[in-house]
Amino acid sequence: MVRQVMYQKLNNPFGYALLALFAVGLAFVLSMLPLKLAVLFVAAILAIPVVVGVFVDLNFGIIVMLFAAFFLGLVAKFTDAPIGTALDGMLVLMLVGMLARLIKERDFSFAKNPISIFIFAWIYYNLLEVLNPWAGSRLAWVYTVRTVALLLALYFIACYAFSTYRRIVNTLKVILFLGFVSALYSLKQEWIGFSQAEITWLNADEERFMLIFQWDRMRVFSFFSDPTTFGILMGYMSMLCLVLAAGPFKIWRRIALLVAAVSMLLGMAYAGSRTPFVMLPMGVILYMVLTFKRQTILAALIFFMIGAGFIMKSTNSAVIWRIQSAFRGESNDTIEVRMKNQAKIQPYILSHPVGAGLGSTGYWGKRFTPDSWLAGFAHDSLYVRLAVETGWVGLLIYMGLLFTAMRTSIRYYFRVKDPTIKTLYLGLTITVFLLALASYPQEAITLLPTSVVFYLMLAMIARLKDFDPNFAKQEERMEN
Repeated sequence: MVRQVMYQKLNNPFGYALLALFAVGLAFVLSMLPLKLAVLFVAAILAIPVVVGVFVDLNFGIIVMLFAAFFLGLVAKFTDAPIGTALDGMLVLMLVGMLARLIKERDFSFAKNPISIFIFAWIYYNLLEVLNPWAGSRLAWVYTVRTVALLLALYFIACYAFSTYRRIVNTLKVILFLGFVSALYSLKQEWIGFSQAEITWLNADEERFMLIFQWDRMRVFSFFSDPTTFGILMGYMSMLCLVLAAGPFKIWRRIALLVAAVSMLLGMAYAGSRTPFVMLPMGVILYMVLTFKRQTILAALIFFMIGAGFIMKSTNSAVIWRIQSAFRGESNDTIEVRMKNQAKIQPYILSHPVGAGLGSTGYWGKRFTPDSWLAGFAHDSLYVRLAVETGWVGLLIYMGLLFTAMRTSIRYYFRVKDPTIKTLYLGLTITVFLLALASYPQEAITLLPTSVVFYLMLAMIARLKDFDPNFAKQEERMEN
């Protein structure tokens, strides 16, 4: 018996029989429990190894975070449980795991880059917002800063975890794979139909239904909470796939990236959000400027000529008309409303340099300060919300973070020599640019799963150059 357990580790007939007996016993116990309790019990059994794995292996934790961020919206359609706190819990575990390693290693070189400085500044500023004299609710700050600080901590966790080039590439593959799966599911919604659970979820809220049912058709939203979140995701992910497809990769990888890009573009079109349609030509322009090759310029000109013809053609398709409306000016009424709202809030922003406090607008504003006029203010923009909640001081810090991320990525793109790493930097630069652009009309960066993807990409920008053997030599040459 001792030999079977200690030396063979139950990898023998006795162990198999014991495992089968345990499985039968567990199945019997679960069959006797109420359904909800049985589901919770199984979830707990599955969660234990995941929790241990997230704490022990930060790369595994990042992958779990990505899957959770992409599928959280799907799970939320089946339950009212506060499953969003699961993401916060995983981030806390990963942060504790990283700090435990750093106490022993005392090596902080992974965080020594310009982006880290602004991340630190943004975290510190948000923590100081608890002292904001104009804040209407300290509890709103608690709920808001929890998410902000932990998501920003993901950047440092990823910088530490991305200790090899392979880990960065594998994480990027997971992001692209999840984006492709999201696109395929949206095509299923468009061509086959919504599931019964999704129909029930749509009909449960009249405002939600009116947002998704427009122009006599249902806009697709894939796994997510709304078509806008999904459309923006498809906008920058399709552009990233197209950039990588032009890189020095094997032909089958480039074909796979093109297939993914086409699927994402279709999903974006069926989602019907205007913002992603504007993102694409802006991404093409930046790609043309950064590469500045004859072939690139010619391809961009052909793209814009075809796009102009597409915009001018007449159509009876609601999908095509929605794309055309983003460039024809049919959305002027929406733009005018947003401009009026921004003009209305500008005096308040100028007179409140540190803002009205975190959580003073949007959902948390309606919950904790419902009597405040800011609770009902439609900011319709990440930058406007930041200006209202954190003031023009906070907005400047955040814009500094985005500018530094762009500047750092462009700088590394031109200085690395490895063609694969150069292509990755090109894709990451364009992605960050598109998200910064999309955050003016929408809250693009703060929406799941983009919020997780964005900070992982910032970590990739900070770390990729470390794996180009010629980069250090290039830096020394530039300094001398």
